[in-house]
Parts: sequence; structure tokens; C-alpha cells
Amino acid sequence: MGSSAVNPTVRAVVFDYGGVLTTPTRDSINAWLTEERIRPELFSATLKEWLSRNAPAGTPVHLLETGELDADGFNEAMAARLRTLDDQPVAPGDLLGRLFGRMRPEPAMLTLVRDLRERGIRTALLSNSWGNIDAYPWEQLAGLFDSTVLSGEVGLRKPDPRIYRMSLDALGLDAEQTAFVDDGAPNVDAARELGMHAVLHTGPADTRTRLAELLPAGSVPQEEIR
Repeated sequence: MGSSAVNPTVRAVVFDYGGVLTTPTRDSINAWLTEERIRPELFSATLKEWLSRNAPAGTPVHLLETGELDADGFNEAMAARLRTLDDQPVAPGDLLGRLFGRMRPEPAMLTLVRDLRERGIRTALLSNSWGNIDAYPWEQLAGLFDSTVLSGEVGLRKPDPRIYRMSLDALGLDAEQTAFVDDGAPNVDAARELGMHAVLHTGPADTRTRLAELLPAGSVPQEEIR
């Protein structure tokens, strides 16, 4: 499992969205923290408490991702944990929108998805949505995926193995026949434990190279890298 050797049986690639098919999430977050002069250590501590491997079940992030907490509720909970550099409160209104406001689709990754599809590799989207399903750029994603599974629609979130199996079932493939790309190490580890060929995304060029090592020869043209 998780072999880096070429595997001609790999027939599909499952992609995360935020931070994989988009510009880095951290860049948007850091710009927001700087612009609004929010104490970064408070945000980092809150995110670690709510989202780390050791986070207890049912944190505001978990509930947001499974659709049990709406965006307004999350915004209120997050804002209550933050302060500005001059110790002022942070406004909760559209906090998620402000946080992700500079995140954009990553053209190099959308090109990669198209390249795979043109060469007969099936593709899927498996995303932990942050109460923002309508905010996905569906007009740009249209036609790129054979299946789409969003946590907020199914009430499960990565790294729960059940949501990976939903994606596999939608593709009609076994874990060993798929590769999985995500920028979150816990999500990658969970996919690998299921038998998927998992790739930790650090950038478009590296992911293209890693997939070329996993997929049948000719499935991932390297000449497209800029």
C-alpha cells in the first residue's frame, strides 16, 4: 500500500479541494491575519485545538465540516477566540469569507486534472467543506470529476474512513485502484491505511511528479509543468 512504484492498476485519482486545487490556504489566512492585525498565535492555537490529530470529537471545525454547525455559528465561535494586536475584538461577520478571501483556483492543478481525464484516468473530488459549498467555483470545476463528495452534504469528514469509501463506491473502484491527493497529513495517512496510493500535496509540480510515478506510463505528461 502507498507504493511509489508505477502501478498500472491505478485507474483514478481523488483530489482534495482547498490547498490542493487552490492556491495555498495558508497564504490567504496569513494575508487576512496581517490585514486585520489579528494576533496570529491566538488563531494558530485555536486551529490546533480544533483541527489537530489530537483534537477531541465535535470541535467547531468538525461540526462545520459535517454540516452540523452553520457558517454564522462557526464565525461567532472563532471570533470569540481572537483578538487584534491592540487587544480589540474581531468581528464575526463573514469571518470565513474574509479568511478564505484570497484563495483562488490553482490553474496548474486544474490543468493536471484535465490532463489525467484526457488520458483515460478517472478523477474525483473529496473535500471537507467549511460551510461554503456554494462558494466552490463550480463553473470552473464543471466536467472535471466523475464524482464529488463533500463533507457538509454527507455528514462525514476526512479522515473518517467512511467518507473515503463513499468516494470509492461512487467511482466503482477498490482502494488499490485509486490515488489520493491531499495537503493534510492525517487525511493522507487515513487514505493510505485504506489501501489508496496517497500523495501529500506540497505543490503542483511535485504532485504531478508523484502521480507520474504511480499511474500507468504516459498518463501524466511532465512537459506541462511550468
